[in-house]
Parts: sequence; structure tokens; C-alpha cells
Amino acid sequence: QVQLVESGGGLVQAGGSLRLSCAASGRAFSRFAMGWFRQAPGKGREFVAAIGWSGGLTYYADSVKGRFTISRDNAKNSVNLQMNSLKPEDTAVYYCAARTIATMSRLEADFGSWGQGTQVTVSS
Repeated sequence: QVQLVESGGGLVQAGGSLRLSCAASGRAFSRFAMGWFRQAPGKGREFVAAIGWSGGLTYYADSVKGRFTISRDNAKNSVNLQMNSLKPEDTAVYYCAARTIATMSRLEADFGSWGQGTQVTVSS
């Protein structure tokens, strides 16, 4: 099990940017695929982005492709989500998740460790 702590959420106007960070505990971080998911009010949790163990492979939901960028720093045990051109529909609680194998997935059930979430609110 790995512990995850997200930070960087907040209130931003439409068109603005935010950078979310996720700090992970444990020495095996570099072997994990990582992902970001989000949950808007009254909706289920949905996939946002994923990154493989080395950072060389990434995968995005169509709704954020071209606007969001996922990255990782294995030396610092961290994964980030740069969010640009934010829209009101991006408003949600954003969760960092770890998958204890190296390959990416967009399926919530494939991720065994989750952070507590950080709120992102985009005003129009």
C-alpha cells in the first residue's frame, strides 16, 4: 500500500491554470503506474489522466486532451497534473491514484491506493 497526498487545488476563473501535485510514500514508487481521477458533484468518479512507470507513456480522457498534462518525478516520489484552459465543467474533487504495477490503466478498479482528494473549482 502506498500513501498519497494531493495538493494544489483551489478556485480559478475559466481560462486559468492550476497545477496539482501528489506526494507518494514508499520506495517502490518508480514501479507504479499513476493516475488522476475526478468526481464532480452528483456524478461518479471519472478518469482524467494516467502515466506509466517511467513517465514516457501518458494517456488522457478526451475531455482534457490538449489542456492537461500529467508528469512524474520518480526521484521525488511525486506526480503532477498541469491544468490549462480550465472550464467550469472541470470543477470537481481531483484524486491521485497508484497502481502497483507499471502499466497504465484508465479503470478505477485497477488502482489500489487513493489520496484524499483536492477540490478544484472553476468559475465562469
